[in-house]
Amino acid sequence: MFSHYRTLGFFLKKEDKGEANQLLTVFTEDFGKLKVLGRSIRKIKSKLRASAELFLLSEVEFIQGKTYKTLTDTILIEKYQGIRKSVEKTEYAYQIMDIVDSLLVAGGEDENIWKLLKETFQKLDDYKMDKKNPLKIIYYFFLWNFLSLLGYKAELYSCSICQKKLKPEIFWFLPEQGGIVCSSCFKSKSIGIEEDKEAKKISINTTKVLRIIMDGNWNILKRIRTEKEDKKNLEEISYLYLSFLKKEFSKREI
Repeated sequence: MFSHYRTLGFFLKKEDKGEANQLLTVFTEDFGKLKVLGRSIRKIKSKLRASAELFLLSEVEFIQGKTYKTLTDTILIEKYQGIRKSVEKTEYAYQIMDIVDSLLVAGGEDENIWKLLKETFQKLDDYKMDKKNPLKIIYYFFLWNFLSLLGYKAELYSCSICQKKLKPEIFWFLPEQGGIVCSSCFKSKSIGIEEDKEAKKISINTTKVLRIIMDGNWNILKRIRTEKEDKKNLEEISYLYLSFLKKEFSKREI
């Protein structure tokens, strides 16, 4: 007789299997990241279909089969209507789910990541559009704290090479070194040339914003007004670090 397991979960990804089945990737509160098979879930009359959409928070029930865990029941807990009514919010929700799916290994509960994901989706759902403080700050809040919880917290206070406390000057962000590098170390022969494609200049203001993000100071963060060049710099640094880590994770899977 099969044992039934129940837990809360966010649906991250869907893969069609056969004529009507889907293999669903779910990040759950009690079991971490799982793949469960939804049998006949693509059929219009499927009772599982409505509560198994992407980035819904649902209560899921599954059994462990010989090959796959099989989804047996879903109950919708939170639909996040505020996200679904906004194209921009939906776009960031998909990006967040892709990051979780790409970087989080299967199995093993993680209470802190679960809390961060749930908190992020609630912030995204409730967020009132503000041109001075764009929606993307929620995405950055999730991204940098998620990477920290995975063990890739960027060094933002001391040089990642010489370990000396950073002084107000031109900094460089090197993903391979895990954070900021001072100008002296960056220009040294051991690091490379300034045109290194895996390095970006990072402004003092961007560094301050990242420190606030990684300290979890949301109330301060949402009141910060950043200049256009700092927003661009934050986007560049975030993209650089995420791209580097995705490449590193993909090498492990080969």
